[in-house]
Amino acid sequence: MKKTAKLLSLAVALFAGLSGTAQAEGFKVGADVVSSYVWRGGDLGDSPAIQPALSYTFEGSGVVVGAWGSYALSDTIKNSTNGDKYRYQEVDLYATVPVGPFSLTLTDYYIPDTTLSPRKFDFSKDSFNVIEASVAYAKDNLSLLAAINVAGSEENGAKNAKYCEASYKFYEKGGYTAKGVVGLGDEDFYGDKEGNNIALVNTGISVSKDRYTASYVYNPDTEKSTLVFMASF
Repeated sequence: MKKTAKLLSLAVALFAGLSGTAQAEGFKVGADVVSSYVWRGGDLGDSPAIQPALSYTFEGSGVVVGAWGSYALSDTIKNSTNGDKYRYQEVDLYATVPVGPFSLTLTDYYIPDTTLSPRKFDFSKDSFNVIEASVAYAKDNLSLLAAINVAGSEENGAKNAKYCEASYKFYEKGGYTAKGVVGLGDEDFYGDKEGNNIALVNTGISVSKDRYTASYVYNPDTEKSTLVFMASF
């Protein structure tokens, strides 16, 4: 499971509400339509996708629990065993606890091979679930994130994979905002090289106006770039 959006690659935009920004109490629903799903410097699914979201914020505590998904619109992923193609799907569950300017999040990333019949809540080392613990900090225009995989799948370098990121909003005028991001991560999980060396895997810029966002993302480790358009509803 190699994942992205965040120079601002899309998951920064998608999970921005978890990085220290207060949310209204009660339920929140929404969806994004993206030209490609990019997460932490990696293009996932190589297809346009629909990404629904559902969350609930508890009154008083600010604790947030939610679910987020991504569903590719075309069959682009190939099963490594039998060669069958399937559509990229992802269903994540998370809980976030605010602690002052920080937020602590536990996320279950679930990315099945839909040509098989996996169990949803199987957290063994050869499962389709990865459990990540992360801490985020946000103040003014600066946001910081540090994350590590703590349980679940160990496939494709997922075991104990680490990622850290800094993003900064440097422009706000005429209804437009622009942010830049730099992310470091284990290159065998977020890049395409062997070993668990930490490398620069995510750089880019994201420009937003109203419900629309365009992001240019470059992963120096894979030497791949992506231009992503997102509409939020």
